[in-house]
Amino acid sequence: MIEQEKLCGTAGLHGLVYKRWKGLQKLRNLLGDDNIQFKNYGGYELFKPEQQDLAEECVSKLSHFNALIEDIVLQKNVYTETNNKISSFGLNGINVLLENKLEAQIDPGLMMKALMAKSKALDIEIYNNCRVDELIEEDNNVALITDQGRFTCKKVLLTNNAFVNDLLPDLAVTPGRGQVVVTKPIPNLKIKGTFHYDKGYYYFRNIDDRVLLGGGRNLDFNAEQTTQFGETELIQNALHQLLKEVILPETVFEIAHKWSGIMAFGPRLAPIIEEVKPNIFCAVRCNGMGIAIGSHTGEEAGEMVLKSL
Repeated sequence: MIEQEKLCGTAGLHGLVYKRWKGLQKLRNLLGDDNIQFKNYGGYELFKPEQQDLAEECVSKLSHFNALIEDIVLQKNVYTETNNKISSFGLNGINVLLENKLEAQIDPGLMMKALMAKSKALDIEIYNNCRVDELIEEDNNVALITDQGRFTCKKVLLTNNAFVNDLLPDLAVTPGRGQVVVTKPIPNLKIKGTFHYDKGYYYFRNIDDRVLLGGGRNLDFNAEQTTQFGETELIQNALHQLLKEVILPETVFEIAHKWSGIMAFGPRLAPIIEEVKPNIFCAVRCNGMGIAIGSHTGEEAGEMVLKSL
């Protein structure tokens, strides 16, 4: 919140939180909490003793941000200092813990499954594994040149986020790879909720009795500004070290799965929702907030295309 306020100002941050909150409500109403496994366990920000200055700055801002978002979420004291929970989560080397009581988690795989089912019910056809190589503007039409053949349509809306530069190279979009690991099941896991560390560059949460951990992009920004999937030894070692020393300090664990995902960032926090060329639109650059602002962004983009018909 502090970093975002520096980028877009207090009024801009208020608008951004509004979009995130309304986007999440829209997503929940569209699909239903059970279908996306929505669980409001709360969110937490961790600070080590050597981050005392940052921790004090964040604590001093709690009342400011509580007041800023109150008219959006219609609740008081969403952000609190909650150091008494550190030991209950089994965290090691952490001396300050801040809580966001409204932060929740979902299962994005189930979310995609539910979205595809809803699309199918509306007779929307989905072509998976169909790579679009080129867009060609024609008279009142756009041709899509793909590895599965040529398609023509009246309007095209690109929503491929960090991969948009392959088709529209002039947009202010920078990819950011996020590396993720998930442990095997851990008996009596103490972690419950979503947790952020090092200004949000690390994120972890429980998935039932497993720990999902992702992050470390800030260790090598240049290497992680890529649309190539994969892992690096530097970041994998950092994730393992964080699990071993802070998250699961007294627990033997094994990594069950690892993968990477590509986010999209840019000089402004607002997504790019515009008609880039005649009949070619885009809704991209979610700045790591795709789940929260995706539904709101999608509606805004859809209305923009419909008005052009």
